Amino acid sequence: MVAVTGNAAEHRLYADLASWWPLISAPEEYTEEAATAATILNSAAIDVHEVLELGSGGGHNAVHLKQRFRLSLVDLSADMLAMSRRLNPECAHHQGDMRTLRLGRTFDAVFVHDAVAYMTTEADLRQVIETAFAHCRPGGMALFVPDHTAENFEPVTDHGGSDGLDGRGARYLEWTWDPDPTDTWIRSEYAFLLRDSDGSVGVVQEAHRTGLFSRQVWLRLLADAGFHAEAITEQTSGDRTPRVMFTGHRLAEPARRGRDGHADRGRADRAEPADRAEPAGRAEPAGRAEPAGRARSSGPGDQAGRGDPGGRGDRGGRGDRAGRARSVRPGRRPSS
Repeated sequence: MVAVTGNAAEHRLYADLASWWPLISAPEEYTEEAATAATILNSAAIDVHEVLELGSGGGHNAVHLKQRFRLSLVDLSADMLAMSRRLNPECAHHQGDMRTLRLGRTFDAVFVHDAVAYMTTEADLRQVIETAFAHCRPGGMALFVPDHTAENFEPVTDHGGSDGLDGRGARYLEWTWDPDPTDTWIRSEYAFLLRDSDGSVGVVQEAHRTGLFSRQVWLRLLADAGFHAEAITEQTSGDRTPRVMFTGHRLAEPARRGRDGHADRGRADRAEPADRAEPAGRAEPAGRAEPAGRARSSGPGDQAGRGDPGGRGDRGGRGDRAGRARSVRPGRRPSS
């Protein structure tokens, strides 16, 4: 076995092994998640037509989302973008780092799936959120879907894979744990068995380091960037722990007065964005209960729920450490 460590851009899974991605994590596995994401993205105060996805990887979310939105896809890996272009030729593709990307335009919504997990420091996570805000139109929103938060993390043991029509096949084993509960990252070891069309089998092993932050840190960073922030608990039919997703609504610009002297606020100022996201997930309390059971939101400059400086927050609710939890899927995409 060949051990590979380092940052996400150096992982073989997103480089010379990218062609195996559809067999490791098939597009159809994203159907439910993409539907949930679409519902939440449509909760923006404005009509959502154009969506920017940061960390789009092989384009498996885009396969489903492009049926509802015009997508622009961004990833750090050229090899993963090449796979995505085959599946989604009608979508715009850009290579870039989600921490520093600036496309010089805005979108109705920004979607950041599990590639955000490769942010292992609060500073990196802050940069990604700032990128999302910079590309989000007033009245629009951003959705972030990390695999874990500090409060719900459990060790993971998982396996899977599939076979292709060309005789190729892939199987993987995942083992994820937290070496040090006092820091902001966890470790995942992956073993991949890859059968080529000629019947030969190769084995690759590599380690991935991904971030782990508390709800309080997420909500604070979103508010600091200028978003109205909320946490939503995912509703899933899968055999796994529901994830906590984070939304950031960018408030509409101040009302302008028309010639008749009355304020012309438009739909963006009239809507209440949080209520419209409820069908896709249950709001999660963040510090104190709200009457409707919604998450405690943080607006720009809100100091509530700042959490501990280390980024982890309360570790008391981490659950079973026996390694029985199942992950969402292997191979989170790199920071892009």
